[in-house]
Amino acid sequence: MADQEYKVFIISDSVGDTGDQVARAAAAQFPDATLHFSKYPFTQTQSLLDGILKKAHREHALVFSTFVNSELNQFAAQICKKNEIQYYDILTPALNIFENATGLEPANKPGRRHSLNDNYFDKIAAMEFAVTYDDGKDPAGFLKADIVLLGVSRTSKTPLSLYLANKGYKVANLPLVPQASIPDEIWKVDHNKIFGLTTTTEVLNGIRRQRMISYGLNPDSSYSNSDSIKTELKFADDLFKKVGCLVINTANKSIEETATIIMESLEDDPQ
Repeated sequence: MADQEYKVFIISDSVGDTGDQVARAAAAQFPDATLHFSKYPFTQTQSLLDGILKKAHREHALVFSTFVNSELNQFAAQICKKNEIQYYDILTPALNIFENATGLEPANKPGRRHSLNDNYFDKIAAMEFAVTYDDGKDPAGFLKADIVLLGVSRTSKTPLSLYLANKGYKVANLPLVPQASIPDEIWKVDHNKIFGLTTTTEVLNGIRRQRMISYGLNPDSSYSNSDSIKTELKFADDLFKKVGCLVINTANKSIEETATIIMESLEDDPQ
């Protein structure tokens, strides 16, 4: 259906540019479809891959992969088949053609087209951290994080966390819900490491209505109600003031722009 939003996950044990380019090239042939792309580079462990695929299952995402590691590819294929996730393995058919033609076995080393800097393994660890401590699943992560993101639902906490993780930052995020208790750990974090994400009522209403439609649900719900959204944003704003953190309005900003503001606000590079 043209008015439905489709999530597209590009997962790779390297940079992921190849998968991103192929997926977007194919998507360009469907101009009436509403597509949201998320890239998960440097996915080199089954635990990290499992977390991403669970998220793909929750969000009914289409999954494109470019795994050089055959074990990761087989793991992804099995999980996707089990959970009826549409999965497209881009790289394996091409590897098989070259293997059959040359009689040689592939090197099975991700990233051979890309030079890897000294922070390579830090990025992998940061990606695992972001998945582990997404959506406040374990409050202990707030005390270990380089960056803590706070915000109501649909203010881009998760994609921003993953983008910053790809820059080497360990990021934990917490969804804010009025009347919900705030973990004690938040009050122990240096306020300079905490960033509040906000937006406008109109923008959030539009995003949430589209989300409900994509799930085949009634868009006129309490989740997308303007008065409820105002209450949520007020609750978040009050918390930001108590915490004393920098507040960023994401309404007209890309993930890259918001991430740049955060990185420039930090005194130190990721450890």
